Amino acid sequence: MTSRLRIACVSLHTSPTDMPGQGDAGGMNVVELNQALALGRSGHSVDLITRRASDDQPALSEVAGGVRLRLIDAGPPRPMAKSAQEAVLDEFRAGLARLEPYDVVVSQHWMSGVAALPIARGWSVPHLQSYHSIAAPVGADLSAGEPPESAGREAGERLLARESDAIITISRAEARTVIERLGADPARVHVVPPGVDHEVFVPQLQRAHPPYVAYAARLQPLKAPDLAVRAIAAVPPEIRPELHIAGDTSADFADYGAELQALVDELGVRDKVRFVGSFDRPGLAEFLGRAVLTIVPSYSETFGLVALESAACGTPVIASAVGGLVEAVADDVSGTLMHTRDPAAWGGEIARLSGDPAAWRALVSGAQQHAATFGWDASADGLLGVLARVVGRG
Repeated sequence: MTSRLRIACVSLHTSPTDMPGQGDAGGMNVVELNQALALGRSGHSVDLITRRASDDQPALSEVAGGVRLRLIDAGPPRPMAKSAQEAVLDEFRAGLARLEPYDVVVSQHWMSGVAALPIARGWSVPHLQSYHSIAAPVGADLSAGEPPESAGREAGERLLARESDAIITISRAEARTVIERLGADPARVHVVPPGVDHEVFVPQLQRAHPPYVAYAARLQPLKAPDLAVRAIAAVPPEIRPELHIAGDTSADFADYGAELQALVDELGVRDKVRFVGSFDRPGLAEFLGRAVLTIVPSYSETFGLVALESAACGTPVIASAVGGLVEAVADDVSGTLMHTRDPAAWGGEIARLSGDPAAWRALVSGAQQHAATFGWDASADGLLGVLARVVGRG
């Protein structure tokens, strides 16, 4: 397709330009922004549309060539907990309706889709839905997905699966969930893997001393930083590396950081655990590249982008064998997939790789080769292929 598209990328609860690891920003923000930048480079026009969270930002600003950030007034102009934003959904939808029509609408996460779907219908343009995470069924454990943080989430996700013109998933694992749990038509579900910025996420010249294991994610139960702490505590003291935890809590989990600090004290590893806050993208690349290992102990991940970024930096990954992590990590090639949540087993794997230089070096090489097969231009091309089909049908 050579014609220039005007694309609305809607992200209600978090701006694509927010720093991952802060508030509710994470892999979704990285994927949305980098796909938009790649689409802009290929000549398309992309507006990243989000809720105003500050009263000193312009309503419209340029991010890069072909890509703009557009703010809609909905609720107070300040950060809001993700769980509270369903209350401003109608106001956000009304703000969308006042914009000029686009050629196609791509919604990120369920709240954005519930707001944008009727607007796309009113404009007579296709609506594409990208979930990035899906609520766990009531009563399920955390391995089944995120807790449904607001009342309308489960019904909203099913509505979008039925009514959207296409659904974009970030992994085959997410595609299965959308089809089996939400009832989506398999013919309308398309897997578009993410990429890595290979100009930023590159191997560092040397590892840190003393060595540390990296953890990088929002601090919340689903991401299981507590398992990372317990795993480090399970490594014999004489060979125990440090654990550096990057990321902050969001408003919905404001007390969780204190709980982690208490766990560190309870396990007696205060001298081995450091909380280092959040990083921008170059800072994250340096953080991952100087680590000896990266640990991704999440209960559930639709992909697990940090595992891929770590691999691009030449740092092997120890990750839960759940969801999209089995695609982000090539087992025994770029890292190790763990089929247990026993901290002793995780600590044993950290000890094994720390004490076997040959096995570690093999994973370093395999990690870089695995990550090299993922790029943002290819990811944007995959998305553009879906856009072309739905716009052509429209």
